[in-house]
Order: sequence, then structure tokens, then C-alpha cells
Amino acid sequence: MPLSGAARPQPVTLSEESGVRYLHFGTEWVQGAMRIAQPYRLELEYQQQMMAPLLLLPRPRRVVQLGLGAAALTKFCYRHLRSAETVVVEIDPTVIGTARKWFGLPEQDERLTIVHADAFAFLRRPGVRASTDWLQVDLYDARARGPVYDDDAFYRACRRVLREPGIASFNLFGRSFGPSLERIAGAFDRRVFVMRETTFGNRVVLAASGPPIRIAARRLQQRAAAIEAGYGLPARRWLTGLENRGSRARVPPQDGFSL
Repeated sequence: MPLSGAARPQPVTLSEESGVRYLHFGTEWVQGAMRIAQPYRLELEYQQQMMAPLLLLPRPRRVVQLGLGAAALTKFCYRHLRSAETVVVEIDPTVIGTARKWFGLPEQDERLTIVHADAFAFLRRPGVRASTDWLQVDLYDARARGPVYDDDAFYRACRRVLREPGIASFNLFGRSFGPSLERIAGAFDRRVFVMRETTFGNRVVLAASGPPIRIAARRLQQRAAAIEAGYGLPARRWLTGLENRGSRARVPPQDGFSL
């Protein structure tokens, strides 16, 4: 749960266990992880779920990530989304340096840009509006008490940077889940889905902008199978846990998808 926002930068610490290197901000909370033998793999379940936009808009041209952490999502997108530009926004230069030294963050090139900036300020920059297909938001402080930015203005800004159609994925955690979800739903006209809660309590929320996204059941299952084969992500499992928070109903995979 990377720090990127208005909070003061936290001390960065590392730990290793059973072949996995973990990033912390001076506490026991895990802010990112990398399996040393498989550095491009998404080790944490919630990070895998943050790639669920592959089901809905599988060929993004531009991906913006708010929060770097251990660079897991950044490396995954950089390796697998070869036709997309990935832009990462991180406020703490120590986190950027740590990701490069200890977690294999690639150097910048024409497909990868690291922006040292406050996340909310970045969203309000001239030229950012309606510029991205995917927005991945993972903004937590060292204590993981709630997102660094969690108000209506921030979530409206998230929507404004999306193209139409566009998909945002938000990592939520802990007591803030309900209120945060309601604010996201309000900013996105209740076009939101919630994924199955992870073992460690994370809830990933998907939100859409632009024209309705409708995918027939057979096509959805085909995409899920292709994601599993091509990316090694448990996409068919994602389909069994989707909850439509516009209608507050579970979405059976046989019914297809509409967002």
C-alpha cells in the first residue's frame, strides 16, 4: 500500500522471509513485496486484483499509477503491456530509490515515466485531464489507517483523468472501506464493482468512466482464460467475487458483465 500523497515521508525498511522481500515504512505493515526468484510476478493478492481492468479494457494506451511502493504493478505493466505507456506518481524519493535498488524498478524510457510529485497535485496538472485509459490508485500511509487522499474532490479528480471509456482500480483496506467506497461510487455515478476481499483484508474497487462497458458471458470467460494463460493471474476466480455496488448484487459469471 504505497505512500504517495500529502503525508510526511516515512522511514523505509526491508525484510525477507521464504524468498520474498518486503517493503515497510518503519512499521510491521507490508507496503509491497517481491519474490526474489520471480521479480516480475505479482506476489500479493490485492495487486493481482488491481490488474482486473484487463477483463474490461485489455489494451490500454496509457496507465497511470498513484503510489509506487515496491514497484510490483509498475514492473508487471512494463513487462506485459508492451504497447502502453506507464506513468508512476510517487512523492517520496526514498521510495523511488529503494524500488530501484532492491526491487528491480527499470530505468525510465519511452514506455516508463516516474514522476516525483504529490498524487492529487499531479491529477490537477494541465494536460492530464482525459489522458489515461487505466488509473491504479494505491495510497496508504505507514499505519494503513486509510487512504492518504479520501475525499470527494480527490475521487472526482481521478475520474477526470480517465479517457472515455476508462477504468480506475482502487485498493482499499481496513475501517475506511465503507466510507471510501461510497465516495468513489458518488464520484463515478455508482458505476463501481467490488472484488472479493483478500486474505489480508484488502478490497479492490473498479470504477468506470465514459460509455457503458458490456461484455457477454462467453467473451468474459474467454478473456479470463486468456489472462490466466498469458499473465499468470487468477482471472476466472475474479469473476466469482464481483459485486455490483450500483445494485449491491453479486454478478454471476454466466450473466456477463455491464459497468
